[in-house]
Amino acid sequence: MGAKEKILEGKTALGIEFGSTRIKAVLTDDKGHVLAIGFHDWENRLVNDIWTYTMEDIHSGLRRCYSSLVKSVKEQYDVVPETYGALGISAMMHGILAFDKGGKLLSPFETWRNSNTEQAADALTKKFQFNIPLRWTISHIYQMVLEGRSFVKDFSFVTTLDSFIHWELTGEKVTGIGDAAGIFPIDSEKLDYDEEMVAKFDALIKDKGYTWTLRDILPKVLVAGEQAGALTEEGAKLLDETGTLRAGVPMCPPEGDAGTGMVATNSVAPGTGNVSAGTSTFAMLVLSQDKKLSKLYREIDMVTTPDGYPVAMSHANNGTSDLNAWVNLFKEFSELMGYTVDLGDLYGKLYTNSLNGDKDCGGLLPYGYFSGEGITHLNEGRPLFARTLDSKFNLANFMRAHLYTSLGAVKLGLDILLKDEKVPVKSITGHGGLFKTKGVAQNYLAAAVNAPVTVMDTASEGGPWGEALLALYMLRGKDAGSLGDFLAKEIFADQSGTTVSPDPADVEGFETFTQHYKDGIAVERAAVDAMKW
Repeated sequence: MGAKEKILEGKTALGIEFGSTRIKAVLTDDKGHVLAIGFHDWENRLVNDIWTYTMEDIHSGLRRCYSSLVKSVKEQYDVVPETYGALGISAMMHGILAFDKGGKLLSPFETWRNSNTEQAADALTKKFQFNIPLRWTISHIYQMVLEGRSFVKDFSFVTTLDSFIHWELTGEKVTGIGDAAGIFPIDSEKLDYDEEMVAKFDALIKDKGYTWTLRDILPKVLVAGEQAGALTEEGAKLLDETGTLRAGVPMCPPEGDAGTGMVATNSVAPGTGNVSAGTSTFAMLVLSQDKKLSKLYREIDMVTTPDGYPVAMSHANNGTSDLNAWVNLFKEFSELMGYTVDLGDLYGKLYTNSLNGDKDCGGLLPYGYFSGEGITHLNEGRPLFARTLDSKFNLANFMRAHLYTSLGAVKLGLDILLKDEKVPVKSITGHGGLFKTKGVAQNYLAAAVNAPVTVMDTASEGGPWGEALLALYMLRGKDAGSLGDFLAKEIFADQSGTTVSPDPADVEGFETFTQHYKDGIAVERAAVDAMKW
């Protein structure tokens, strides 16, 4: 059966992921091969010191992304899809969307980028003896409680972006366990919110007199392979303004971008790991059920795979935003000089030229902190570039330093896991836009972790492809075995990629840069304190 016939008969899976700067849809056939891609670029807003997207941003972005996908399908196969075999929604994790019983949004959507929850996160970490990051949903909930926000009493459903969109499309208040692990701590044996910690939280707010308990307001936890409802008539109309899409498409559990990144890199089995590099950068190392960290680290999140295995996560709020800003500045300069440049080509040339730089970046030190950074214990950020008087200030070092620093914070967390905790890792896979230029960021990541790094040929498809694979896994049912078996045998058996081993000189250079990075945090902190305008 050809691609056109599979699209007509609905032998397909569609994954849609809301990233920080792009909403992307990936359509696959029933074997996981990519058939078409759609996208819509968007950007968060800083409103009253809150990083947010409006409801109009979310809804129009969803429709435009889907419309882009349909257009791509039409152009390639001369057909407009009316149904799919399965559908899944994923999105950037954490943050908070809170609704009353009538479905009214009670406060602007607060994304993962917000770090206004330090008081709550610190208190909950102490209470639970479990690291609760500032960006987690429960931190936002409790911060609102502590601040006495009047609308907290009206909470009926409090959730994340992917779970919210899934609710709008299906009417089901659920989320995947990987996403749930960024809402509240998870018990990986019971595959649900940690009951002891739930009880502690409910006791903590008992004197407030709210009519709800935590389980009343949070989405139900589902694991990969379960069905999470089906597309309703209203949901189909929300997604497809033309009315062509039919209701009834089965939907898999919505997932966070960390979980879909693990799926897209075949990194869901114990001993595997991946690094996702984009607006935020995070590394995930999958642990065995019996592996426990020796102590609580504020730099390390404990989350799960989409099928519930415990995962140690080094999550950096800041990744490539400042790097992208500098590339756009070079584009602006080129145009000022009368040259029209392709942005993709510009990225490729600048990245590749960075290989000519010094291994330690020649004394250059940037921080791309657009927001606070939990790993380095800063609640605000200021993009910053500094250098020593005798630094080797050239373009290659400049770009190399910005590429290094986009992995800088996440490396600090990885050093804890790999050097201090000695977490066993068989393989590490990189994915995301940072790895599009071959042989550059992949080499730098290998140096950062001092281990071989693989980048699959599908790396640029990323999270939405991972969500489409989760939708396929749901369709396979019990015959597919575990999620890890399904991915290894049915999806990645014929996938190709490139593996690079670390260059000892690069490793030494990155370690030197990392020490500079640690030492310079005091400069970044001073910039936050001084630059209040």
